[in-house]
Amino acid sequence: WRIQVSLSGVPRLALSAGGSDCLRAGDACSGDDSCSPRLRTLRQCVAGDGSVKLGPGARNQCENAMTALLSTPLRGCQCKRGMKREKNCLSIYWSLHQSVLHGLSLVESFPYEAEERGSDYVRLASIAAVTAVNRCLDATKACNIDETCQKLRTEYVSACIQPSARSGPCNRPKCSKALRKFFDRVPPDYTHELLFCPCTDTACAERRRQTVVPACSYEDKDKPNCLAQLRVCKADYVCRSRWTQFQYDCQPGEPSAGGCQQENYGACLLAYTGLIGSTITPNYLDNSTLDVGPWCSCAASGNQREQCGDFLAFFHDNVCLSDARAPSGSWLSGKFCRSAETFLFSVVSAAQKLPSCRKLISVCADKRRGVKENRWETADLSGFVVETSHQT
Repeated sequence: WRIQVSLSGVPRLALSAGGSDCLRAGDACSGDDSCSPRLRTLRQCVAGDGSVKLGPGARNQCENAMTALLSTPLRGCQCKRGMKREKNCLSIYWSLHQSVLHGLSLVESFPYEAEERGSDYVRLASIAAVTAVNRCLDATKACNIDETCQKLRTEYVSACIQPSARSGPCNRPKCSKALRKFFDRVPPDYTHELLFCPCTDTACAERRRQTVVPACSYEDKDKPNCLAQLRVCKADYVCRSRWTQFQYDCQPGEPSAGGCQQENYGACLLAYTGLIGSTITPNYLDNSTLDVGPWCSCAASGNQREQCGDFLAFFHDNVCLSDARAPSGSWLSGKFCRSAETFLFSVVSAAQKLPSCRKLISVCADKRRGVKENRWETADLSGFVVETSHQT
């Protein structure tokens, strides 16, 4: 560690490469005589929304501590999903990002570091082969061959189906923990294929829906209120962070452009799987549609019904999430449609003569108008690949 002094007299702890880790930044701060008391003060301020209850003098102390700490690497620190001591790391992160503290919101930072493994799951080259195989079955076979995937999948399935004398049919906390471990540690090449594999019949779709063992991890006798579930989530550092990251990475783009605002479909999928095993675990709502969402409803929302509806809509009607899931689970994502239409209109005279191209233009037009049908998952457009390859 190196200690630098800023013009304001506040020590600025300079971290070496990779120093954006909040645990390391917190350890460095704790070892510094000037930084440590300020971090301790700030934690007291945000504990239980304490700053709201403090008098003017105490609130000023909170603001001064915050201002001073913003000059240290704590400001830009982040955590890694699934890391050891993740909750401790996130507690440091949220100490500086607690929005209740005099309205300060650090919008330039989000809880988790970007993960290089979040690749873009758009595989246009394999489009002709999708209907020829059972991708969901292949995904299971591939997982069973990989040692880590097979081991952690077996662990969570076992945890989620084992009866509990205290909890009844299953031990949900144990199941949720095992699910988080699986989706945090297994590469997305396996997890995403298991969770987003394409289906053309209800039997396959039901198998896909059962991936997270919903009887234990997802469903309950009654559906709780969504906002109540969200409040429970926000009270937990890990769940709050996963939800915040999901909102950021799966934020839809402008209506005219569609897709994701961040233009990173892989990051959106990772953020979605990051919610699995939390209080707001999402899953397929049934085996006849591609709709996903948490197990909750907006009943008894009172005057917050609109807010509750917005929460559910971020799952049910999110074009970014839909497009991110579609490449490995559908013929046509919005991104594929935009790319394909650009190509087709560049060779419009030839495209008009090809039946599969006319079909593609029609289906993409429906998608652009917001028509919600599952024919994008089952449409056989393999002829498009064959025919257009002969035109180029």
